[in-house]
Amino acid sequence: MSVSVFNRCWSKVILETLVRQGVSHFCIAPGSRSTPLTLEAVRLQNASRATCHSHFDERGLGFFALGIAKSTQAPVAVIVTSGTAAANLYPAIIEARQTGVNLVILTADRPPELWECGANQAIMQQNMFADYPVASVNLPKPQAYYAAKWLISTLEQACYKQKQQPGVVHINVPFAEPLYNAQEQEIDGHPWLMPIQRWLSQPKNWVDHQPLQQEVLMHENWDTWRTKRGVIVAGQLTPEQAMGINSWANTMGWILLTDIQSGVEPLMPYVDIWLANQTVKQKLLQADIVIQFGSRFISKRINQFLAEFQGEFWVVEQSQNAVDPNHHTQTRFNAKAHHWLRAHPPLRQKPWLLEPLALSKFCATFIEQQVGGNLNEASLAHHIERVLPYNGILFLGNSLFVRLVDALTKLPEGYPIYTNRGASGIDGLLATAAGIGIGADQPVVAMIGDTSTLYDLNSLALFKNVTQPTIIFVINNNGGAIFDMLPVDEEVKEQFYRLPHNGDFSQVAAMFGLKYALPYTWADLSSVLKQAYTRRRATLIEIKTNPSDGSATYKRLIEQISHAVIGE
Repeated sequence: MSVSVFNRCWSKVILETLVRQGVSHFCIAPGSRSTPLTLEAVRLQNASRATCHSHFDERGLGFFALGIAKSTQAPVAVIVTSGTAAANLYPAIIEARQTGVNLVILTADRPPELWECGANQAIMQQNMFADYPVASVNLPKPQAYYAAKWLISTLEQACYKQKQQPGVVHINVPFAEPLYNAQEQEIDGHPWLMPIQRWLSQPKNWVDHQPLQQEVLMHENWDTWRTKRGVIVAGQLTPEQAMGINSWANTMGWILLTDIQSGVEPLMPYVDIWLANQTVKQKLLQADIVIQFGSRFISKRINQFLAEFQGEFWVVEQSQNAVDPNHHTQTRFNAKAHHWLRAHPPLRQKPWLLEPLALSKFCATFIEQQVGGNLNEASLAHHIERVLPYNGILFLGNSLFVRLVDALTKLPEGYPIYTNRGASGIDGLLATAAGIGIGADQPVVAMIGDTSTLYDLNSLALFKNVTQPTIIFVINNNGGAIFDMLPVDEEVKEQFYRLPHNGDFSQVAAMFGLKYALPYTWADLSSVLKQAYTRRRATLIEIKTNPSDGSATYKRLIEQISHAVIGE
């Protein structure tokens, strides 16, 4: 039996199984050992059953796949060769696990006889991602005495676990040589595949799992609790789950605290700023009940409020994951937010606390005065709606700018916002934004810091493939301005935290064939955007700011609001 042909038969069954589990995108890094998988993925693309993407940097490729999975809400497969190529996927796997994004990681491997004996590019890949995958499948070297139906059912079981608990499936696939020179007719007519020909000819799964019937029941004491003083906190949510929370809270007269990732239109915007007011926070802490939808709040002030709250605490969260870092005694509803709202009708009543609304209105004017009319980090965050296209997507990087947007922006309800706030790293942000654009096939605006951009520079190559207007804002404050918030000696901060690079990104854009602009005023930016949105390609817009302007404005707002007297 030809080893190269059987490697391809084995790979055909693997990828056929994944396609039937919802995979339609394969992200492929170059490599020799992964050839059987790569060539079968290309066959699927040639048959218009999948789309293949490629990138030379595995770390960026993993985050690119993450972006596609986020925007399509479907599992995405990644194919890499053996050795450190696999290890470079770890950061993306961590982020996917933390945020419940479905990736299928296919790591080609040397066969067992080449492990731990000095063979080239052979590392210990079985279970190499530890507990981060929801399922790990360590396949044997392809052999005909393993029935094809065993391979299908084994992989389907791993994918079923992923549907129950979204995250990463890792499939380690050892291949012996030779890896090449298999003809397609040899594969399709192979005897090993004959017992599954009926399955291959029909687009169905091997096992038909019937969906669980999960009805949300009203809490037995809801009629009492809905008459109490309540606070709703809305964290990271899907657009589907964000619907209705605003009007429900408004009807109840309860206080609604929203994160920028929630997609919920705030009743009282700028919460991260006005919640710094100690008088208002103490009154808010007198609430009888807090109900948390979603999680992973950006705002330090919301997190502090949740940590200090001592009353009745309810959590509404679709997944099985723990989402309360403060470990309250709580009532937990494993449900989608909009299903829970439907099961818990609101009671129309007057607001129980008026000060937050008054302070929120004051902040709208106060923030406008503080950020000023110039184009800078804080004003871009405050007026971010000016740069967003209709029917577009906003991707926010990490560190300082995402905090500024969360604190200073009021976006319309339902505008799609994506972040990588699972592990909140600065790695792979450009790659994720590129994947979101490819997956959604919509205009994208990505807001990334300069250090984050430098960290993921290779991923700018991915933007050559975008087919919609794509704007990459690089906020250049000459290093890690987020560290200005730390009480560290200035000299130490400069050398070991901020790490100024003293560069710009014009030549970087030229290297990757991207359009480039460096606007200094809002009028300049408006002109640049008008042109950028007419092109179905990527434009890199660099916003140069003084190193400490954004952090200084943020700190000044927090400080002044914290001591404000209501009614002044």
